[in-house]
Amino acid sequence: MITDDQKKQLKAMISLMDEPDEETYLKIRHKVYAFGKEALPFLEKAMEETFSELMHQRITGIMQSIRQESLYSDLREWVRLGSSDLLNGHLLVTRSQYPDLDETSIIHRIEQMRMSMWLELNDNLTPMDNVRVINHILFDVNLFEGNKIHLNAPQNQYLNTLLETRRGSPLSLGMLYLVLTSKLNLPIYGVNLPQHFILTCLNGPATEHTTEDDVLFYINPFNKGAVFTRREIDLFLRQVNIQPENSFFLPCSNIDIIERLLNVLIYTYNQLGYPEKIMDLQLLLRALQEKI
Repeated sequence: MITDDQKKQLKAMISLMDEPDEETYLKIRHKVYAFGKEALPFLEKAMEETFSELMHQRITGIMQSIRQESLYSDLREWVRLGSSDLLNGHLLVTRSQYPDLDETSIIHRIEQMRMSMWLELNDNLTPMDNVRVINHILFDVNLFEGNKIHLNAPQNQYLNTLLETRRGSPLSLGMLYLVLTSKLNLPIYGVNLPQHFILTCLNGPATEHTTEDDVLFYINPFNKGAVFTRREIDLFLRQVNIQPENSFFLPCSNIDIIERLLNVLIYTYNQLGYPEKIMDLQLLLRALQEKI
């Protein structure tokens, strides 16, 4: 939290951001940038009040830089803390596109679905019965489904648009499924299958020693939670001419999932021709890949 004197200093510097001398402006920008996220409300207010196109442009640029640096730091911290909260990871990536994201309403919506599922579950249900309950609440009651018409649209990957439209990609639907089942303490995990993201249900919590003997069945969230076996994965891999690897049948980490999400977004924005957006996402990708 900044002091009152610092607030006055910050406001004074922001008021000078239409400085015509480039060298002087860069010094002012550097001082404003040093305040980090604390500067954002003051920058937003100044942008609302200014009629200067130059000042508007400069404020927009520094706000984007501060937000991007903040996201990078937050994602690094997510990794450092163990990356166990997939919801937080998805929210961070979503915030890269929607900086004013209402995270509270998203968390509340997910909690409502979790509670509906929890009320239907009990210790006497089999793993297959548990999945039927999850599928019923998610796909029959809340009407989520795969967006097969606009499969490659980047909006398919963001959590807020998934919840608003109830349409998503295999990855975004799978991530929502995982967030819910994790909150319900069900042993369901992501599987990093090439060209299609799926889930697996194990006979217990995943460990570094998990093998295919621990796999009970697989789940396809893009097809309303349809359950299938390894045989279908083998068939799919033959169809797309990819040699099987152990990782295609076993649980992957939350870092793997967020890395895949960022790579999918980079690919889609590259197809659409947004080089600046790609650079921002590549920076977030480095936050996952650099050693802590």
